[in-house]
Amino acid sequence: MDEYSCKDCKFYLPVDVFRGMCKINKSKIGPEDPFCGQAEKIAKCKFCSNYKSEKDFLGQCMGTSLAYPDMIASKCADFQWYRQN
Repeated sequence: MDEYSCKDCKFYLPVDVFRGMCKINKSKIGPEDPFCGQAEKIAKCKFCSNYKSEKDFLGQCMGTSLAYPDMIASKCADFQWYRQN
């Protein structure tokens, strides 16, 4: 099973590079903290079946466009979940 962190949750609100806030319970959290029971994955390139990783922090979308794995893809017309939530 994949390990997801708070930065992969749709309820994560980044405050700065080192800290964020949970939109549900307003607590301070870090981007690398593990998922909690209320977490829901947000659509990101790394969760899309069209994304192919090339390096640690860079890949390609549909073999034509450069994409970052943590880029939000909620408005992408071609986004398809690699694995369902």
